[in-house]
Amino acid sequence: MAQAGTSAGADARDARPSLTVMLASPRGFCAGVDRAIQIVERAIEKYGAPVYVRHEIVHNRFVVETLEAKGAIFVEELDEVPNDAPVVFSAHGVPKSVPAEAERRKLLYLDATCPLVSKVHREAERHYRTGHTVILIGHAGHPEVIGTMGQLPPGAVRLVESVEDVATLEVEDPDNLAFATQTTLSLDDTVAIVDALKAKFPTISAPNKQDICYATTNRQEAIKVIAPHCDAVLVIGAPNSSNSVRLVEVARRAGCDKAMLVQRAADLDWSWFDGIATLGITAGASAPEVLVEEVMSELHKRYAVSIQSEPTTVETITFKLPRELSPA
Repeated sequence: MAQAGTSAGADARDARPSLTVMLASPRGFCAGVDRAIQIVERAIEKYGAPVYVRHEIVHNRFVVETLEAKGAIFVEELDEVPNDAPVVFSAHGVPKSVPAEAERRKLLYLDATCPLVSKVHREAERHYRTGHTVILIGHAGHPEVIGTMGQLPPGAVRLVESVEDVATLEVEDPDNLAFATQTTLSLDDTVAIVDALKAKFPTISAPNKQDICYATTNRQEAIKVIAPHCDAVLVIGAPNSSNSVRLVEVARRAGCDKAMLVQRAADLDWSWFDGIATLGITAGASAPEVLVEEVMSELHKRYAVSIQSEPTTVETITFKLPRELSPA
């Protein structure tokens, strides 16, 4: 009887259509996201629940809900934080007015700003001190952009989102300009805007090192490698995650027109998979690997899956935790 059951099961599995899955590598969490999540978890361990977090610590609902279950409370502004509670600032960075208000209220606060975002903040300050107007390439309303612009007085930073914005940009002193970029942008988009800025303002100062973070770059390069060989690409991430949205755009530019962003396996529309023989999968820098595993589990139920993965680079970068949370 056991053998018959095994045979029937094998026949059922053989009836599944074949699907080749090309897993982009690297994908998922970067060092800055991992550090930010650890800061919230360590703060809960050290100070006890609740620990307040200003804005989503990273742009991923699964991560946020997991931390909420551990004792984190997410708020939009500091006025929602009680005077006796610790508060963590998100990985995207905050305007200077936020820690200033926390200090005025004598709040215990921890800054989970990604060190690579902090680098952009310091660059902007340095340019301002030397008399430059700072041009920031980024997306209006994104928390990282709000945080970077908030490092300097109003009007000291001018935001451009496109080549068209550069064409209409007017500044008082075109010979005293410097630019910086949001860390999670598409390399291709940024190159076009930087070229437009340099063409219009030949003396504009560039960053000492590229502002787009290593993880954004690596994930975009990895998807460029696999996208031309795929019938479709799934990007696992949140719709408010800039780097995840950019990965969909990069996949399409790299030759795979059928590319989609999905948050969870439960959100998959299985009719979308009709006619797909080779599927590429990646995850944004704020999406945990467990969500990739969740999607893969559902694929295995419906397809005879074969997996291909050829890492384009190996990431070894880590960032230290704040001194207050470092092991004794």
